[in-house]
Amino acid sequence: MSKLRFRVVEEAYNRKAVQVDVPAERPDQYYGKYVFNRQKMAQYLPQSVYDALVNAIDNKESLSRDIADSVAEGMKRWAIDNGARHYSHWFHPLTDGTAEKHDAFIDLDGEGGVVEEFSGKLLVQQEPDASSFPNGGIRNTFEARGYSVWDISSPAFILGKTLCIPTIFISYTGESLDYKAPLLRAINSVDKAATGVAQYFDPNVKHVTSFLGWEQEYFLVDESLYSARPDLVMTGRTLMGHESAKNQQLEDHYFGAIPSRVDAFMLDLEIECHKLGIPAKTRHNEVAPNQFELAPIFEETNLANDHNLLLMSLIAEVARRHKFRVLLHEKPFAGVNGSGKHNNWSLGTNTGTMLFAPGKTPMGNLQFITFVVNVMAAVHRHNGLLKASIMSATNSHRLGANEAPPAIISIFLGSQLSEILNKVEQSTNDELFNVSGKEGLSLGMSQIPEILVDNTDRNRTSPFAFTGNRFEFRAVGSSANCASAMIALNAAVAEQLTEFKEKVDARIAKGENLNHALLEEIKILITQSKAIHFDGNGYSDEWKEEAARRGLDCETNAAKIFDAYLSEQSIEMFRKAGVFTKVELEARNEVKWEMYTKKVQIEARVLGDLAINHVVPVAMRYQSILVDSVLSLRKLFSGEKGELMSAQDVATIESIASHVLKTKDEVAKMIEARKVANRIENEREKAIAYHNTVVPCMETIREYLDDLELMVDNEMWPLPKYRELLFIR
Repeated sequence: MSKLRFRVVEEAYNRKAVQVDVPAERPDQYYGKYVFNRQKMAQYLPQSVYDALVNAIDNKESLSRDIADSVAEGMKRWAIDNGARHYSHWFHPLTDGTAEKHDAFIDLDGEGGVVEEFSGKLLVQQEPDASSFPNGGIRNTFEARGYSVWDISSPAFILGKTLCIPTIFISYTGESLDYKAPLLRAINSVDKAATGVAQYFDPNVKHVTSFLGWEQEYFLVDESLYSARPDLVMTGRTLMGHESAKNQQLEDHYFGAIPSRVDAFMLDLEIECHKLGIPAKTRHNEVAPNQFELAPIFEETNLANDHNLLLMSLIAEVARRHKFRVLLHEKPFAGVNGSGKHNNWSLGTNTGTMLFAPGKTPMGNLQFITFVVNVMAAVHRHNGLLKASIMSATNSHRLGANEAPPAIISIFLGSQLSEILNKVEQSTNDELFNVSGKEGLSLGMSQIPEILVDNTDRNRTSPFAFTGNRFEFRAVGSSANCASAMIALNAAVAEQLTEFKEKVDARIAKGENLNHALLEEIKILITQSKAIHFDGNGYSDEWKEEAARRGLDCETNAAKIFDAYLSEQSIEMFRKAGVFTKVELEARNEVKWEMYTKKVQIEARVLGDLAINHVVPVAMRYQSILVDSVLSLRKLFSGEKGELMSAQDVATIESIASHVLKTKDEVAKMIEARKVANRIENEREKAIAYHNTVVPCMETIREYLDDLELMVDNEMWPLPKYRELLFIR
């Protein structure tokens, strides 16, 4: 293995940047080349069919069978013209990835040949053999009764030689088996609720759109080094490895010059993104060595989420062309920054108003405060649920470490906005405003757009921060499906805005002026949600204690954090929003617990193998060399001189022997803990058992192995070390 290590290190060191085939055209010419967007629709569909499809997309209406058939025919012609040979219903199962089953366009012609056909029936709905996906009790695994249904709001695209049709995935009885269906429900819910409140300020508002801008962080590792690390291959992270002398202390990687190999990869990836309609805009080095980031222009939430999932597939493919492997795991390397996926979330009206942006008029500022305060209230009420929405076995390693936010949800507002809300809370109505004809309210905040200095918050310890015209949900993990967080957030805000409107309307019905009614309810919400507001250091022990006193959810056991989905409060919120039934929530939690258990289980098995079959034999072999050295020294130098000259080797021998013995004992203990946990039938209790008994063993084993890495001769160490994985680019 040591020979393998040095061979792959040499291969990685000698690699050169791969030449990228850059299109002759500018990006605007090939952007969306492989997307069946409105431009392609207009080209390949009859005008009447195009108009009907656009109307259905814009107004969320259903399509007739005749229209679907015409769309299918046009989509097939476009796909074939662009080299497609198969089609697939592309959906988002509860695995945080995507799924697809490819079918050829061919059908028998009755004369011993085939024809290429694609009907509206095949476009709109399929019944894939998807019984192996986590079923969570909704579907029996022996029944392949999962249906994929076309999502007309997200355009079809060509990936490779396959036409991919974005779909939802539902059971025979209508329960959602994916992330897309509940996401669409949550988006519709917040649209309706936010529109009702926005109409207080502008009666012309007909719709409110949820927007998402994600920031995808990732690591790149040379594929040769990757292949020599079984833990990276099997789990996506290093289960052992001593921190290198230099990592990110100097922050010399962050925003630094992009290495040539990586620059070529990024250019290739950007071109592929643009061809697929992903508006990739920003790329840069992240803080940790060999860590990078790609961020697009923000889009409507459902489309943005589709694009992120597509990117996660695309980035792996492009990385391999450049002899890299991409690591999307939240914590692939201990001791350096993990990877997240900040979700920049906002709401905007069909009239062009961003609801989290300060206004240019007093009424505009009142609208701004109304929506910000309602978000605060929603996050406060459902802080435990929002934490559950971003929790996973992988993200649990990242939260609270290095620059990642802590596992306690709080909101950062910045000094100026905080001051404004304090003023609103502490003032009387007479102090706050006076009615001045068409100008509306005078809140003493007319200069907010010009002097809002905290719109580029640098408090990286905040998991949910206001950043000028949006909220940045920073706790989302790099490998996650953004939909999980967006479902919870949009649904929670929808519930809060609905309740807010009911209370304001009740005040108005009693004769109160609209402005008075709004401000009174705003003041109540500011007071009630004050506990969620925290602008300090989220890493401090003092904050953990303070958060507990404030009544915020401070649970750190990943398996128990999922309980928030099944609280009465969450069940009722999702019911009212029309997003999940209780049955769906229970089923999804079964999947979450099962996925947590399986990921820890796989890691434990891999770590046990690395310890017993890779590290321990090498350590014992080196120990034997040292024993021979000690015997030789004492034979050559008798008495005290021999003992003195061999003393360090003896100490190392003893230390190796101790670590080997403890490693073997801890591996045996871990195996037994797994056996005991595996006998537990309840998925929640099994996940908790893995968290409480297996994970601690893994952490202890890692400590012993990392110590052995420093003891054993470098020439004999079998696995690529951190300094090689992180600094060979």
